[in-house]
Amino acid sequence: MSNLGATIRFLLYVNGVVLTVLAVVMAVPMLVDFGAESADWQVFAGCALFTLCIGGMLALAWRHQPPPLGRRAGYLLTVSIWLVVSLFASLPLYISSLHLSYVDAYFETVSGLTTTGSTIISGLDDLPPGLLLWRSLLNWIGGIGIVVMAIVLLPFLRTGGMQLFHTESSDISGKPVPRVTQMATLTVAVYVGLSAACAFCYGLAGMNVFDAINHGMATLATGGFSTRDASIGYYDSVPIEIVAMVFMIAGALPLIWYARLVAEPGVVRAEGRQVPVFLAILAIAIMVMTIWNVYANDMVPFRALRFSAFNVTSILTDTGFANTDFSRWGGFGIGMFFMLYLIGGCAGSTSGAIKIFRWQILFSGFFVQLSTTISPHRVMRVRYGGRSVGDDLAASVRSFFFLYLLTLGVLSLLIMATGVDFLSGISAIAQAMANAGPGLGDVGGPAGNFEAMPTAAKWLLILTMFLGRLELTTVYVLFLRSFWQH
Repeated sequence: MSNLGATIRFLLYVNGVVLTVLAVVMAVPMLVDFGAESADWQVFAGCALFTLCIGGMLALAWRHQPPPLGRRAGYLLTVSIWLVVSLFASLPLYISSLHLSYVDAYFETVSGLTTTGSTIISGLDDLPPGLLLWRSLLNWIGGIGIVVMAIVLLPFLRTGGMQLFHTESSDISGKPVPRVTQMATLTVAVYVGLSAACAFCYGLAGMNVFDAINHGMATLATGGFSTRDASIGYYDSVPIEIVAMVFMIAGALPLIWYARLVAEPGVVRAEGRQVPVFLAILAIAIMVMTIWNVYANDMVPFRALRFSAFNVTSILTDTGFANTDFSRWGGFGIGMFFMLYLIGGCAGSTSGAIKIFRWQILFSGFFVQLSTTISPHRVMRVRYGGRSVGDDLAASVRSFFFLYLLTLGVLSLLIMATGVDFLSGISAIAQAMANAGPGLGDVGGPAGNFEAMPTAAKWLLILTMFLGRLELTTVYVLFLRSFWQH
């Protein structure tokens, strides 16, 4: 128990530091609202001061606590940071002129930080600029937060095959520096640079400066929060949609892969082996959906390609932007988008869902199983990107896949028990687990939001967003008795 006590004291210190940083970030929308003469600047000022006091006290009280070793500390650190940051980050939305209930404020905050992009707020076009900027900052902070966590913690915690990237995560260069730290720093630099480039391109495509900055942050984070109720569809602009697609794809690729392309040209490592598969799936899905819209929904070819490409890219990358109500594209279209919820982007990106590398390992294992059924004496190994995969890693991926589908099924039944219809319920859970944004039903679809969901359903979706963002096992392991005993 003494080790657990030391772990908790360290967690208090780290969470204090994180809250202190969060308080500083709150000053940005405060200044924006102050400049716009919106009374909500006082809300941000008060929340920032409160958060700074709590964070500062925790950081100072436990600043000499040495970091504990072991996976238990890693699991607790990961979960506690997301819970604590969400709690304090929801305060400005709760106290602001929006007059949201606490569950709605917490839902919006968790959706932003987990880069889900689901919203319960209507009238975005008329909101004070500080509140709009705060939502975008939540997306942006959550995006880089999950990527850094994926680099530093998730491989070590062995969550559903992420250990595949642990062996290669320290090989970025031969420089005598802490290599994981260097890797995280390069990733942050890439993230900031791409976010700035995205905002700049949005401006060139016709957005005003404020909208360009907000959408730039939400796009790279694959978060999907917009400053408009109609999302990207508000602009009805092909150049803006092209910019969005390019940077949604950029956010769904492993961010460290960009740095490796410069540092180690010609070397293909674990994270890079997902990229061609992801791009191939994206191209095929766009082609199939375009053909469907031409022949089944009577769209002219250019219009079919435009809407198919944009919305398929948005859902596959788990961003959640929309330029039309794609839930009206018929049964095949709905089924296609539901499948895209489950695929997701690459590991090491801001996207969610099952992720490409797990699908690659699953299909390789399926092929091995079929081959050994035909030739029992033939020795074959599961492979990923041309390399053999250990039995423990393959088993970890299979377990994650089973756990993902089981969680999806159970939570879908629970949300339907609150009175939500089948399509709205199962698609809401699927998008929340994938951190994808809009659902496919009458409630929470691309043309609406989740405001009409029952309170119990909103709490279930909050839980689902956390589970999806934290890779399931990171949360589930906390409920094991042995976790607290050893």
